[in-house]
Order: sequence, then structure tokens, then C-alpha cells
Amino acid sequence: MLEDSFGRQFHYLRLSVTEACNFRCQYCLPDGYEGPSSDQFMSLNEIDTLLKAFAKLGTSKVRLTGGEPTLRRDFLDILHLTSNTPGIKRVAMTTHGARMEKFAHQWKDAGLHQVNVSIDSLDPRQFAAITGQDKLKAVLRGLDSAIDAGLDVKVNSVLLNDFSDSRLHRFLAWLKDMPVTLRFIELMETGDLNQFFNQQHQSGSPLKSTLLEMGWQPLLRRKDAGPAQEFYHPDYAGKIGLIMPYSKDFCKTCNRLRVSAPGKLHLCLFSENGIDMRQLLAKGNVDDVVTFLQNVLGQKHETHYLHEGKTGATKHLAMLGG
Repeated sequence: MLEDSFGRQFHYLRLSVTEACNFRCQYCLPDGYEGPSSDQFMSLNEIDTLLKAFAKLGTSKVRLTGGEPTLRRDFLDILHLTSNTPGIKRVAMTTHGARMEKFAHQWKDAGLHQVNVSIDSLDPRQFAAITGQDKLKAVLRGLDSAIDAGLDVKVNSVLLNDFSDSRLHRFLAWLKDMPVTLRFIELMETGDLNQFFNQQHQSGSPLKSTLLEMGWQPLLRRKDAGPAQEFYHPDYAGKIGLIMPYSKDFCKTCNRLRVSAPGKLHLCLFSENGIDMRQLLAKGNVDDVVTFLQNVLGQKHETHYLHEGKTGATKHLAMLGG
């Protein structure tokens, strides 16, 4: 099992397969994608070597992220490869959801267990303003398809200063009958959008207090779970999660590592650079990658230092899928 010098064990890999995205979310790529071309991202064989190495070290959950992972033409091949890697027991993906109505059942058949979809508003006009795409209805139909396919569905919504009580109540009314987990995520500062962060960041703590006052109760975390604090209510079909990276001891339960689409290991979402693995992966020797991972884990810091305004090399969240 991969373990760092602070005793944290890493069961969970977040694997970015592309940095490209065709949405223009205000808090991520407001001007659209202008990053590397697809030929600079890891090949299927390199991903295979990477997955086998992580699985050999006890990784049991893999999340495929982007950018928008489904923009890769070989995405289904990557999904098959991940789900068929011995030792990988749970496969998740993060998506904007615009293609989910058409492909949810196909993804399920390829071995997907969980899908996380970004929905920052249930108001079509506000959704379009935030994402740059008027596709809320298509995304909601995609949610229905994912549920029908038997996928575990989570919905991500970023907390912003214009997050009104009416927006919250609309989400709560939706959760009465919608069997999904809705996770509210604090806006995180990135290198390209520090001014937007200063204008829009909102703590999740007041929302947590409100939920507890309304009778929402905490759920126990799975060992391979992400960082969300999750809550349930007997009167609601859905659940609520809170991801608060600026809260005390947020990094204490860290259980995940990240690899970017160009093949860099990121010990933290906000680490300074990322450690290039591409040459090792190209050689295809799984044991060499295992040794590399064991050696570099000692460089992982105790915290992300976001509370000190340090964002590292993360210019925007599409670089690593959050």
C-alpha cells in the first residue's frame, strides 16, 4: 500500500486523460480551452502501465477526469482498460454530462460504477451563463439515463457569492425525489483566476450549519471516498455532500493522488509542478513505475497551503480535473 510520511494511505487515483473541454465555466475556462493538443497526452499503452503500477500498490479506485474525458476518441477503450485492471474495484468519472444521455448505458457496460456531473444551477439561464453552454435540459436527461443504467450518480455544484437562498431551496426541492448525491464545493483559487476567487469565494461552513439545523445527518465515509462530508435526511431521496478545502484538517484524510494527461504525477491538486513520469511510462516496465511511486511519495506535504494563497502550478482546474 502506498503510504506517505504522515501515515496517509492512498487507495484512490484521479487520472486525467485530457485537459480539453468544450464548456466555458466561469471558474475554470471562461475563455475556452487553449491548452496542449491531444497528441501530447498519454497513450493507451502508457495508461495501461500506469494503472497496473498503481493497482500493484493497493489502489482500488480510479476516477477518469479531464478537462472533459469523453472528448478523447478512445475514451471507451480507456474505460474498458481501467475496469479490467486487476485490483481496481471501483471506476468513476467526472463529466459535464452533455453526452451522458446517449452513452450512460454504454459506459456502465464498459465497467463504470460512478459518474460525477457538474450542475451549478437548475435555472437554465443561470446554467448557460456559468458554463457558456445552454445544455441544462440535456444534462438533466443524461442524469435520468445514468440512474436508469444503474450508475451511482453524484452532482457537483460550486459555491459562489451569488449562491442565493432560492438556488439552495430549488436544489433541496429537486433532491426530494432525485436519488443522487449533490455536493456543494467551495471555490478554489487557481493561478489564472485569483481575482474571480477573491470576488466569488464563499465558505461552506454556514451551509453546513443550515443543513444540520434542518435535520440533515452525517454519513460515514468509505475508505476510498473523496473529500466530501456527506449528509442524509429521511425525507429526501437524495443526499448532500460538502467539499470545503479551506476547512481545518481538510488534508488529514487525503487518500488520493493525481496524474495529469501529459503524464505528470501530482502529489496534490495544488503542488508546485508535478513530477514527469512520461519516459518511465513509455518504457512500459510496471515495476520501475512502482519503485518510482514509492520513492517520490516522501515529497508529499502535510497540507495544500491554499489557506496561505499558494496555488502551485494549477492555472485552471481543467488541468487536473479538480
